[in-house]
Amino acid sequence: MHKPHITPTNEEKIMDQNDFIVSKTDTKGIITYCNQIFMDMAGYKEDELIRVNHNLIRHPDMPQVAFKLAWDLIQSGKEFFGFVKNLQKNGGFYWVFAHITPDYDPNGNIIGYTSVRRKPPREVLPTIDGLYKQLRDAEAQGGMKASGELLMQFLEDNNTTYDELVLSLQGDR
Repeated sequence: MHKPHITPTNEEKIMDQNDFIVSKTDTKGIITYCNQIFMDMAGYKEDELIRVNHNLIRHPDMPQVAFKLAWDLIQSGKEFFGFVKNLQKNGGFYWVFAHITPDYDPNGNIIGYTSVRRKPPREVLPTIDGLYKQLRDAEAQGGMKASGELLMQFLEDNNTTYDELVLSLQGDR
């Protein structure tokens, strides 16, 4: 199934504080499991999500470098934390704080990924959105290499690492 064209709107759906979106994918990003909260937030039925690439909900406001970073980390066996703006079936959007971990078979081989998402703190979203816009602008000018360099410069200027930045913005919520 190819990704349908959805025209984004400015309609935001906000997660409930105690909700957790859970999904599992294979190593190619094909959804193998999703919970009811995921279906409710994304606006899809289970049969519209299972066996479909997770990028179905990728919002065009997300910089490509964010997904490259996520894939590089999880494919190497590390976990990923990040703020993600997702696209709903109706064109609306919702923000999440994502935690993605690799799943292993008994021999230690990565066989898929589990993602748990929760509500991000509202007060940090303008900062994240502004950074993502700068990264998208850099990508439009010089591709993912340019946005990666901009992200590394931003982290260096703020004397932090990616994980330290993201976890400090999420806080202990």
